[in-house]
Amino acid sequence: VRLTESGGGLGQVGGSLKLSCVASGTLAPFYSMGWYRQVPGHPRHFVARIYLNGTAIYTEAVKGRFIISRENAENIVWLQMNDLKLEDSAEYSCHGKTQLDYWGQGIRVTVSS
Repeated sequence: VRLTESGGGLGQVGGSLKLSCVASGTLAPFYSMGWYRQVPGHPRHFVARIYLNGTAIYTEAVKGRFIISRENAENIVWLQMNDLKLEDSAEYSCHGKTQLDYWGQGIRVTVSS
């Protein structure tokens, strides 16, 4: 199973970026899919997660700004990031969970003023 992220890069404060993650190598939908982020020298932190039934949860720092969505049949998850802040700069990793945990390689997001 492989998770591949795309859509990162440079964003502006107040602007938007959209991350995508596609899972390959499995036919079964993940129980949950989500995003984590990490700043160099700091631990990885939870950002958002969405379950098969569509329930989504967010870390407080991104509530009201980020929207997570998924396509269950294709095991694709998106993270729409709006009203970007400087502190959103990080490496974002996709996560998928069945009985095991799967991680993408990570994708860099840099927000500038």
